[in-house]
Amino acid sequence: MTDIVVGLDLGTGGVRAIAVDLQGQIIAQTTRSYPLLTPQPGWTEQNSSDWVEASLDSLFDVTQQLNGYRAIALGLSGQMHGMVPLDAQGKALRPAILWNDQRTGKAVAEIEATIPRQELIWRTGNPAITGFQLPKLLWLRTEEPQAYTQLWQILLPKDYLGYVLTGEVVTEPSDASGVGCLNLANRQWDTDILHALDINPALFPPIIESTAIAGRLKSEIAARVGLPVGLPVVAGGGDNAAAAISLGISSSNLNRGSLSIGTSGVIFAPCDRPIPDPEGRVHLFCHVDGGYHLLGVTLAAGGSLRWYRDTFAPHISYTDLMDMAERSLPGARGVLFLPHLSGERSPHLDPETRGALVNLSLAHTPADITRAVLEGVAFSLRSVLSVIRAIAPVDQLLATGGGARSNVWLRILADVLQTELIAPKAEEGAAYGAAILAMVGIGAYPNLEAALNIYAEDRNVVQPQANPLYEAGFKRYKLLYDTLKAVR
Repeated sequence: MTDIVVGLDLGTGGVRAIAVDLQGQIIAQTTRSYPLLTPQPGWTEQNSSDWVEASLDSLFDVTQQLNGYRAIALGLSGQMHGMVPLDAQGKALRPAILWNDQRTGKAVAEIEATIPRQELIWRTGNPAITGFQLPKLLWLRTEEPQAYTQLWQILLPKDYLGYVLTGEVVTEPSDASGVGCLNLANRQWDTDILHALDINPALFPPIIESTAIAGRLKSEIAARVGLPVGLPVVAGGGDNAAAAISLGISSSNLNRGSLSIGTSGVIFAPCDRPIPDPEGRVHLFCHVDGGYHLLGVTLAAGGSLRWYRDTFAPHISYTDLMDMAERSLPGARGVLFLPHLSGERSPHLDPETRGALVNLSLAHTPADITRAVLEGVAFSLRSVLSVIRAIAPVDQLLATGGGARSNVWLRILADVLQTELIAPKAEEGAAYGAAILAMVGIGAYPNLEAALNIYAEDRNVVQPQANPLYEAGFKRYKLLYDTLKAVR
């Protein structure tokens, strides 16, 4: 029988399971979805039981496709920052609070009133942020004290799934560094921060390496999903770090990062030392390879284009919108778009900022406005990249996500960012990265660097071209943000 490993990615919209052979070819895959709960404005939750059922079903679906193959390991990945609070019996005390939940403003203020912002950035790589797990724990203590008194452990989403599969409670550095209290220098929980906030460090699980075996598949789980009893389950990584591994991005090549254009726009840049931005304008997290990475996020990238289409052009396809944008000119004939439709993460950390479409005239066409939306997202990402480049020497980005499938948007992004963009012909995402980590964890490859060489693919390369219209447009973009902030 041929050996395979399984990668499981617990996303916000659903879970994806894949089976990959040791040469990197995908043998089987499936996805299962689950609902997103919004019990109050600004709140986002999910039932961890929904995650478990969807994950077990997806594993069963994959194993039914494995005739002639033998699973030798399972690797995990998942959405970061969420909180699953468990009681002493290992039962969830409430629905999980997710990464994009915004209820913790008071908790963030409490953290920064206790630990000065600059010290928090120096220790953890980030300021206190509403979506992180640590403010959620403070919120639980204040708003749901009865649940807090029953608390035994708090787990991140993928680590909760690992606990269900194995009975072991652990985490790993890439996901743990998004909690808000991991000391990046020693890659362990910062007990000084936790004691200052009167939080028991024992609430947080032990930290092992991303390629370490977290536990072994329980017999009752194995029987349900059709995998071997005792199958090694490898700790894995947070979704961004695992997706980067699926693209071959590691600290061994500091010049290459990634750019994802999905609902949000994410720039990922590897680095070999934990050097945060002093102002905390971009995130600094651990990478699964033992290094680190910077992460900058524009919240509404593809989301801006979707909003524009749904609001103003619901009967026009995205392909036709891109063709339309190409009929305009660089600079969109002066139209300027600010894509802060959901507030903004990087580099502003400003949930109250809003979008804008300005400098319109009777002479402007839908082509100009569409192009302005694409360019506005590119300008926002340039603001992010300028902060990252002051720390990390990235000069090449692997472009992924739906936006990267548009040649006109790729060209705009390359020219605005002044960065070489490489669009893979296929992208497998975090589940594939989890599978690679599993291969290393059970010794199929001696180290992660060796495993990253297993899968090469054709790529579309876009070289940047200098355009003074974009330089002028970016200056106007920054001025527009400053002006709107001043009048709020």
